Amino acid sequence: MSTEELSEEEMVQAIYAFAAEQMQQGAPPHAIENALVEKGLDQESASTVVANLTEMRDEANVKSGKKNMIFGALWCVGGAIITAATYSAASSEGGTYVVTWGAIIFGAIQFIQGLVQYSKG
Repeated sequence: MSTEELSEEEMVQAIYAFAAEQMQQGAPPHAIENALVEKGLDQESASTVVANLTEMRDEANVKSGKKNMIFGALWCVGGAIITAATYSAASSEGGTYVVTWGAIIFGAIQFIQGLVQYSKG
């Protein structure tokens, strides 16, 4: 399909798709802007596209970071509660208890990863 056959909306979508792909591949913002200018966009429009995509990426990082922090905290706290409950039962009645290291460590790691994601946003 030639550029004349594309609607304005389709061209905008194609421009954003190209820029998003470049960003996902790790290209720096100035390189993406230069590539867009080479494809026929003016400098101001290219800067706007990159700024919009950067903002969208940052918002997604914040959202994902919050989610990971919540689930990480739930795993960690849940594991600690199970450990404390079984320890309490075992100490008062005698017997064994469960230490849920996996849930506690997994939760802590996920929480920290979420915190890093959130701070990058």
